[in-house]
Amino acid sequence: MHSKIKPYKFGIALSGGGARGIVHIGVLEALHKYGIRPEIISGASMGALVGVFYASGFEPLQILELVKSNKMVKMFKWQMPSGGLIDLKKVLSLLEDNIKTDDFSSLLKPFFCSVVNLNSGRSEIKNEGKLFQWVLASASIPIIFEPQIIDGNTYVDGGILNNLPVDCIRDQCQILIGVHVNHNGVEENISGIKNIAERTFQLVMSQNVRESLTKCDFVIEPPETRQYSTFDFKKADEIFRIGYEETEKRILEMFETVDLNQVIQEKMSRAIKEV
Repeated sequence: MHSKIKPYKFGIALSGGGARGIVHIGVLEALHKYGIRPEIISGASMGALVGVFYASGFEPLQILELVKSNKMVKMFKWQMPSGGLIDLKKVLSLLEDNIKTDDFSSLLKPFFCSVVNLNSGRSEIKNEGKLFQWVLASASIPIIFEPQIIDGNTYVDGGILNNLPVDCIRDQCQILIGVHVNHNGVEENISGIKNIAERTFQLVMSQNVRESLTKCDFVIEPPETRQYSTFDFKKADEIFRIGYEETEKRILEMFETVDLNQVIQEKMSRAIKEV
């Protein structure tokens, strides 16, 4: 299907979705169980946050504990709106405390994050230079979070225009796994400004991932994610389990795409080298 020689066997693209993005951690943990460790990562919004920790060397369960121990639902400081309602300084502290160097080049694996430049009105992909500012920008949901002013331009959540950034890594990996955590479907009851806003963002994002999904070799998109809101971080274990179980349930289907024997041989080869 993709004949060009590619430097990485597995790549993974992680969508935005707030707390639903904890699904990514469960997916990664299940992939690890079967010897699949993505070597190149892209992400938008919460997918960028999970992705940057994974690219920096954190194991999936370590990322889960990081999310839970910092109680992300309480990390955000509510304030009077001045461009955004929620201050992202504590998210910055989370990055500073756990990633030693504020630069893409310091990461152990290649990492790309999606942002939106409000001035130009275009989606952009960042993978070099200062790291933290772009991860924060990628997670800055308009109105809810403060936008990030970088080099005189205003940046917000990359998920608005590119919620599953695959083009930036498609040509660099043999097998591309896409994880989309905003399963779209009919919603019976929508009331209140919060629900209306969240549903609107979900519909916008569901449109811009359609083409991206077709470019993936394998897609994980658990329908159960619709039960959770953007800020359901207190349900981290439940959401993690959804990603883990969905991946386990479909792992044989993935192995129809991937040469299972080759994966096992590579896993054994790594184990021998470690000894």
